[in-house]
Amino acid sequence: MADSMSEMLRRDMQCEGLLECFHDLKAIDRDIFQLLQETDESLTVDEIAEQIDRERSTAYRAVQRLLQAGFIQKEQVNYEQGGYYHVYEARDASEVTDEMQRLLNDWYAKMGQLIGEFEEKYGDDPQPAAPAES
Repeated sequence: MADSMSEMLRRDMQCEGLLECFHDLKAIDRDIFQLLQETDESLTVDEIAEQIDRERSTAYRAVQRLLQAGFIQKEQVNYEQGGYYHVYEARDASEVTDEMQRLLNDWYAKMGQLIGEFEEKYGDDPQPAAPAES
């Protein structure tokens, strides 16, 4: 179950907590993101799995979550004789930061709207409920 906002604010969070807070990512996702940030070259899922000492399928699921969240990017590499494979690398931190800031701004605006609706509904002078249509 997700923590309440007040619990999250009381907790001593690290910057990596943003991965979990914004995108509900897991510890393995954070490990892979950090690995890709620290690596100068793109890695295949097999190389990632080997580096983090996990099964390929586990690494693949984590890579897919990171891709979906926009933290990493995928590139197709073609073999000369036909066929291809994919490699992954971390996206530029400033791009990811900008996207998280936009998400936070959107969330803040939505929460402000909901707080206003709460005030209208439960404030000192609550508005009567609209009659049900027949």
